[in-house]
Amino acid sequence: MAEQAYEPRLKSEYRQRIRAVMKEQFGYTNEMQIPKLDKIVLNMGIGEAVNDTKKVQTAIADLTAIAGQKPVATRARNSIAGFKLREGMVIGAKVTLRKDRMYEFLDRLITIALPRVKDFRGLKPTSFDGRGNYAMGLKEHIVFPEINYDQIDQMWGMDIIVATTAKTDDEARALLKEFQFPFVQA
Repeated sequence: MAEQAYEPRLKSEYRQRIRAVMKEQFGYTNEMQIPKLDKIVLNMGIGEAVNDTKKVQTAIADLTAIAGQKPVATRARNSIAGFKLREGMVIGAKVTLRKDRMYEFLDRLITIALPRVKDFRGLKPTSFDGRGNYAMGLKEHIVFPEINYDQIDQMWGMDIIVATTAKTDDEARALLKEFQFPFVQA
């Protein structure tokens, strides 16, 4: 008996519904022209790491819990005496999500994390880069369900970049709207 492979909810929704909607809306003639999600990059800058290297380890552990995979430590390229920063010091962490993990994270972001953000009124529909990628920032990483609020000694902000294969911002905006991104109505 063959076991049914598990597929993330948003991935199957993309395959069954979103592709057809995008094809009809933009009049694509080829299936490969339809934009899709490429990757999601999570970045956490840890400015206090200069004074306390233990904070880096806790931030990396939190990012690991949120992403479900081990992040890469980002290091300072240059020394800046005013900030007591030396070249090569760990000052942050980043992780790139692709395939199923990307869809799982996006689902948690849209359905659980964003509604938990204090005074959340929606995402800016103008935060596209001109090539179909969307960037947003969170002030507190505790909005994710994987983070235990009682064990947090410090709140970290994080950047979330959603990279798509869309050629224009309009295509990317339409794609993310179909994924139920809560954009503010302009």
